Amino acid sequence: MESFFGLTKEELKNRGGLTTAEEIFQQPTVWKETLSIIIDKKDELSSFLKVVMKEEKLKIIFAGAGTSGYIGDTLIPYLKKVLKGVKVESVHTTDIVSYPEIYLDKDTPTLLFSFARSGNSPESVAAVELAEDLVDNLYQIIITCNQNGKLAQNAGSEKTKLILLPEESHDKGFAMTSSFTSMLLSTLLLFNLENVDEKLDEIETIIKNAKNILTNTEIIEELSASDFQKIIYLGSYSFHGLAKEAALKILELSAGKIITRYDTPLGFRHGPKSIIDKNTLIVFFLPSNKHARKYEMDLLRELAVEKDGYKTFVISGKKDTEIEKISDYSVFIELDNNKIDESFNSLNYILYAQVLALLESLKHGICPDNPSPDGSVNRVVKGVKIHPYIKKSI
Repeated sequence: MESFFGLTKEELKNRGGLTTAEEIFQQPTVWKETLSIIIDKKDELSSFLKVVMKEEKLKIIFAGAGTSGYIGDTLIPYLKKVLKGVKVESVHTTDIVSYPEIYLDKDTPTLLFSFARSGNSPESVAAVELAEDLVDNLYQIIITCNQNGKLAQNAGSEKTKLILLPEESHDKGFAMTSSFTSMLLSTLLLFNLENVDEKLDEIETIIKNAKNILTNTEIIEELSASDFQKIIYLGSYSFHGLAKEAALKILELSAGKIITRYDTPLGFRHGPKSIIDKNTLIVFFLPSNKHARKYEMDLLRELAVEKDGYKTFVISGKKDTEIEKISDYSVFIELDNNKIDESFNSLNYILYAQVLALLESLKHGICPDNPSPDGSVNRVVKGVKIHPYIKKSI
């Protein structure tokens, strides 16, 4: 009988988690389709970006709400590195809608990326409308999983490009899983169009790694059985944004029963470390960067010495015998970060957090496909009233 993550399809169906499990498991296949979509549109997208990047004093904004906002947070460190001289920001649509005058400048050429699973959330639609109203020279790239969403339906301008991701990525479950990674992958590819052919082998390795992670989940099942009550995700560079998404995933799917926190490894010492007790699991998204890794290993060693009942789990792109010795759990994902930036590692790292969130949800008697049956939290946000913005001098 077919199973996912140590549970049969029948059991998952009966416990209200089959849709989420299938959407997590399908990601390698969806990534292949996403890769094909970007390669098919390579010339069109490359030509568009060349025009946009010629604009003087260009600003690029990556916008989304919730998980969609964390896509930008994950991308920004990498793009700041590769887009020298361009102002690059990740601004959640919830901030744009509240304070448009801070983020949208009339006289600054702006490329607005909109990330959206459904394309129907009130803030996502309102953020685009505000940008179109307030910015004189606006370009847009809309990346969405729903061809019938408002963002996709309204993407008709010559200065707007629409990237529709595979229909399967339009997650039907409560939590965004394959939608998050597909939008993240498509944007990473978008900024590697000129040499994407040279990176295909490594992208195939990422897909192969994902299949291996999702079919061999014993370590994640063991983590869930350890019965932690708090979880902290730590990461720097792109992995800081990823830590935000990882923390949100388990918070959502456990309906708040698991206390979550995210931080950078260095920032964690500055107060947040107080949250640790014997019921805590601390997860490291470890970088390959040699300089940054030294700081993160220092914290891991410190935690190993102070050991007081809590557990540590390290996810690393490099094999390291010391990590195996001083952490409670560790996994190593092979990827040549000399050929492809380590921000791409995020695609593999997040899978552990998604599966763990699913298992924790089930363990607490919650239905992952609908962890908030009373409607207090919705799959597509409801209850947001968009107020008219009265233009100021911006």
